[in-house]
Amino acid sequence: MNNLIYITYADTQAARSTQMFLENEGYEVQCFDSSDILYEAFQHRECNLVIVDIDAPGSDCFVTCAKIKQHSNLPIIVLNGEESEEHYIFGITMGVDIYLTKPVSRMKLIAHVRALFVRSSALKIAPATQQTPQQTIPELTYADIEIHRGKRAIYCGNTELQLTHTEYLLLLFMIENQGRAISRKELFQTIWGEKDVSIKVTDDTIKRIRKKLSDANSVLTIDTMWGFGFRLSA
Repeated sequence: MNNLIYITYADTQAARSTQMFLENEGYEVQCFDSSDILYEAFQHRECNLVIVDIDAPGSDCFVTCAKIKQHSNLPIIVLNGEESEEHYIFGITMGVDIYLTKPVSRMKLIAHVRALFVRSSALKIAPATQQTPQQTIPELTYADIEIHRGKRAIYCGNTELQLTHTEYLLLLFMIENQGRAISRKELFQTIWGEKDVSIKVTDDTIKRIRKKLSDANSVLTIDTMWGFGFRLSA
């Protein structure tokens, strides 16, 4: 079956044009008039990638993205009609994978779509007979946390932490560097690599990871080094 893409645009003509272009590239595409209708469809049939226009009718598209990310780590591309640092930061902290400013060229869009599907394929979970932590050997452990890179999963005991892609990368990096304090700047440049976005996004992501560790009753904590960054402790 072809990869299924759900899209919603503020401009109906642009939506249909994008649909035809993606279908010509071999993808199955469904267009929706609002983010609410898109999410309703997602509840009945999960897709493989979502493209949402921030200006499309319906609920705030970031709310839709957050709801989708609660159930799936599928890639999400957000389109915006204006440059907005606030929207960019909010989007990536909500788990959005790609944030693009309209108008987006077809070739640029398809390049991002292809790259996201390649990444998703590389992160696919192994067959069911190898899924539980008891049946596979963790590649890295710290305190009560186990890292299974092959499945792109982090466990606390038998509980998998439901992390976004960005949260996973940040926590993995910190565990790989568990013996030292890590500055906000290093985390920011390593995970996001953006120089024109507020470094506040690092603190927001750490805050969400802390809550997920706490909800899983993990003994692992992320301590703040005031004026510098963070370090792990257990």
